[in-house]
Amino acid sequence: MKKFADTPFLPTEVEIETINDNEAKISAYPFESGFAITLAHPLRRLLLSSSVGYAPIAVKIEGASHEFDSLRGMLEDIAIFIINLKNIKFKINSEAEQVVVEYSFDGPKEIKGEDLINSDVEVVSPDVHLATINADCNLTFSVIIQKGIGYMPSEDTRDIVGPDYIPVDAFFTPVKKVVYGIEKMLVEDNPNFEKAVFNVQTNGQISPITAFKEAVSVMYAQMSVFNKVFDLSEVTVSDAGEEPVELKDLVIKIDDLNLSARSFNSLDRAGLKFLGELVLMSEVEVKNIKNLGKKSYDEIAEKLESLGFPVEDTLPENVASALRRKLEQLKA
Repeated sequence: MKKFADTPFLPTEVEIETINDNEAKISAYPFESGFAITLAHPLRRLLLSSSVGYAPIAVKIEGASHEFDSLRGMLEDIAIFIINLKNIKFKINSEAEQVVVEYSFDGPKEIKGEDLINSDVEVVSPDVHLATINADCNLTFSVIIQKGIGYMPSEDTRDIVGPDYIPVDAFFTPVKKVVYGIEKMLVEDNPNFEKAVFNVQTNGQISPITAFKEAVSVMYAQMSVFNKVFDLSEVTVSDAGEEPVELKDLVIKIDDLNLSARSFNSLDRAGLKFLGELVLMSEVEVKNIKNLGKKSYDEIAEKLESLGFPVEDTLPENVASALRRKLEQLKA
């Protein structure tokens, strides 16, 4: 008989697949119809807007006074040099919010991202081209690397960096791409549940798993504003007084329950291997286990009671569904 729901179904499973160092797939399920996209869309926006990265915010080049200048012996104009610099992805090696790194190169040389690595910063795009200088050129410059989120135009940093520096548009976001998909899935006999699947790609400044974790944390933090009016710590999605059920408590093997030989043999012949299989059964189903006498039933009922799963009780539907899937995996 179909039951009336009084709370939304809670997803119970998360799967993480690492594709490479900078790409991962994260799946969460099962969601009731419509709930997966409700979660997925804001998470995608947070990944793209709130992930912490690093970017150059200003550069000082010896012999150049502004971004439209040129430098004798360097193939690129200063404007092209700055564009190339913005394409190089730095990572501060300490907890500092900002570092100033200084460089000096003699030609002839092609300067790439890997040439900018030092004790203060790592470069996660080592092959990106910066500049080409000839034999009579000395290129000396310093770069301010800042930790931040989102985007900051050069106009907003002009007053921060001082008159000797050329401000640079700062693109902090380390997440290059986030794609999510909503897939239909079957839960028991209901085909209308959903799985949210995220594909996250970063530029190497941060791992995709860390970026996803931080986005979820930001979502939680943003929602906490409502604690000023509502005590969200008191809000539950289950019946009042119901304690959360850990699946690990339900996958204990039957032979670890220290039952009598008669009771154990009855359960073993019925193909029952785990505590959770008993808990999922109704009181009538347990009593009807073949060759299970009254004394054995009473022993099993007493054992279930002592473990916190009285034979007459039923698990919440979301926990029962998750338990069935877990048992299928264990018995496969």
